[in-house]
Amino acid sequence: MATRNIKTGDMVKILTGKDKGKTAKVVQVFPKLNRVVVEGVNVMKRHLRTRRQGEKGQVVEFSMPIHASNVARISEDVKPN
Repeated sequence: MATRNIKTGDMVKILTGKDKGKTAKVVQVFPKLNRVVVEGVNVMKRHLRTRRQGEKGQVVEFSMPIHASNVARISEDVKPN
């Protein structure tokens, strides 16, 4: 509830951290944890090991959640009914 009515699809501006000043779309919201996942912000890398012999390992990049107080809603995407 403390996510200040930030919903999936909203455009937000990052207020603090290494991505300060960026604007992007909210991909996922965790209201109980008071965190949001913003597209292309707080990108981390995970190294995946091979599962079968002969395959190559890989590095996967994905956005990690950030605290909802570090973003400000700019506008909402209008979803058709």
